[in-house]
Amino acid sequence: MMAIQTVGIIGAGTMGNGIAQACAVSGINVVMVDISDTAVQKGLSTVAGSLDRLIKKEKISEADKAAALSRIKVSTSYDDLKAAQLVIEAATENYDLKVKILKQVDALVAPEVIVATNTSSISITQLAAATQRADRFIGMHFFNPVPMMALVEIIRGLQTSDATHDAVKAMAEALGKSPITVKNAPGFVVNRILVPMINEAFQVLSEGTASAEDIDAGMKLGCNQPIGPLALADMIGLDVCLAVMEVYLKEFGDSKYRPCFLLREMVAAGRLGRKTSQGVYSY
Repeated sequence: MMAIQTVGIIGAGTMGNGIAQACAVSGINVVMVDISDTAVQKGLSTVAGSLDRLIKKEKISEADKAAALSRIKVSTSYDDLKAAQLVIEAATENYDLKVKILKQVDALVAPEVIVATNTSSISITQLAAATQRADRFIGMHFFNPVPMMALVEIIRGLQTSDATHDAVKAMAEALGKSPITVKNAPGFVVNRILVPMINEAFQVLSEGTASAEDIDAGMKLGCNQPIGPLALADMIGLDVCLAVMEVYLKEFGDSKYRPCFLLREMVAAGRLGRKTSQGVYSY
């Protein structure tokens, strides 16, 4: 397995530019690709703004920022991914779109290149089947905001090789992250535990057991969580939480994953959280 000196990233949005920043700050070259020059320039601008905030906090210097930005090349052409030893797909969470992208990448890059996906919910084994390199395909699930969050879930598909797993784990550690290894399963580890907890918080709210404020205060003060589950749901998006629960119900066939009716009602009403200025709370 070749050393990873350049990482290709498909998608310059929130996750893509966050991964790009983490790589560049750690001394790894990046090729960040998206569908338009506007998209990639916006992603690069976001990285620059994030680095400026770190300068204000005296965590990095102006020279560090300049060095990091010099390592990021932006492009609208997949051909530029040929320079990478690892390509990370960080596009929108849509199965058909991801398969289309992965097939393009698979046909383009050298056989020894590792291809990873940043999916938070789609089967790694299923995505790997869209390529001719199932042994060199893996899940690399970063958490938002990527530059700040230490965790990376390294998800093995059915055919992911030990060499691929070890190379990607070492890569995550080189970024200063703390990776955990996960078998392919709906929700992996963190979201498998987190989203049902959020769903249960909606159930408690719907039963009138406590107010939203008191539910969140209870979990913050009693479980030392930095944010309550209902406020977190507003941040994630209630539609996203509902969609994840529906996937679990379908995949596991277990009624314990049945979405709370109140959650369904709020999504039907268009109260999706922060992005619509109204969810459990008003913004």
